[in-house]
Amino acid sequence: MTDGVFQSALASFVLFSPERQADALSAAIGFAVVLLPYSIVGPFVGTILDRVSRQRALFFANLARSANLLVVALFVFSGTTGVALTAVVLVAFGINRLILAALSAGLPLLIDTKSLITANAIAVTGGSVLVVLGGGIGVGVRALVDGAAIADRADSLLILIAAGGYLTAALLTGRLNKYEIGPLEHEKAAASFSQGFIDLREGIEFLRKHIDAGRGIVATAVHRGGLTALTLTALLLERNTFNDPSRPADGLQGFGVALTIAGAGVFLGAFLAPYGVARYGRHRWIKFAMFASALSPVFLAISQTQIALSLTAFLAAFFGQNIKVTNDALVQSKIDDYYRGRVFAVYDVIVNSAIVSGGLIAALLLPASGVTAKVPLFVMGAYFLVAVITLRTSKFKATY
Repeated sequence: MTDGVFQSALASFVLFSPERQADALSAAIGFAVVLLPYSIVGPFVGTILDRVSRQRALFFANLARSANLLVVALFVFSGTTGVALTAVVLVAFGINRLILAALSAGLPLLIDTKSLITANAIAVTGGSVLVVLGGGIGVGVRALVDGAAIADRADSLLILIAAGGYLTAALLTGRLNKYEIGPLEHEKAAASFSQGFIDLREGIEFLRKHIDAGRGIVATAVHRGGLTALTLTALLLERNTFNDPSRPADGLQGFGVALTIAGAGVFLGAFLAPYGVARYGRHRWIKFAMFASALSPVFLAISQTQIALSLTAFLAAFFGQNIKVTNDALVQSKIDDYYRGRVFAVYDVIVNSAIVSGGLIAALLLPASGVTAKVPLFVMGAYFLVAVITLRTSKFKATY
């Protein structure tokens, strides 16, 4: 939820302020800035999480994120943009990578293998829904205080609220024992940043031996890249077409509604995943969800309207969540704890690279209005190719 509040404030400050005109390229660059530290920190995250207490990593990462957001709030309050703001935002999301990876790596130590699908559905979906809810709260709080303060001051207040949320999260990690979420005692070793790239290579080698998990990661990555492209389309449609461009607050609210609809798809998709897996198996269910995802953008390709956007947002999120939680459990089931941090570091780098690529490709195809069928058709084609080629039955199947 705290992430949602922070991201809504940042989006409002950068993309929905009256004095700042939004276009596809600036939005895509924003996504790249957010995700760049995820890919840079990725190789070292596995090294840290496989060697030091993940509980301690969560505590200090949340504490550092809280302090970092105080600096971001100061910059936003003063209207500072450019390199200075970019630098502190990079640090903020870099720290967040460690937080998310620690949670993913530690989950299998709390849940038995048979319950991983359900546990991932609850964890990933709960997190996604709360991010959306946090974004909605951010939009609502900003609307309340906007009349009493200039826009940038309202955004800085939201970021201060987010800083308090991370501080609370740091304190809550004290409920875990030091090594309750790993790594296991006999697997610890001295952490070394020079070891990070070696660990990344080991993670890749591990996935080569479990090729079905590697193909599932590729499918998840492509799906997330497509979602980024569709998100940029929604942002521009709401900012510059569905609402008066001179009233960006209306565009922000419309974008918030679209995200809420997508959040509903995420929530409901997680309920379906365990039943689909139980009936058809992880591999066939991921493939089915990928084919269904390929049909999701058809509404937006035919007509760029509020209704078409809402249908696409719901269905893409719904089936995408089925892919994500099922593949997370597939990957986790293949890995013993010694390699878990390494493999999830590779997972993160691949997914984030796809998200950045999807955003940049969309930026080249999107007009400032967002009105085009090119991006939805591109996403449909990418999803269909992955379902037919990457997830073909001869290569993507249970190996045990």
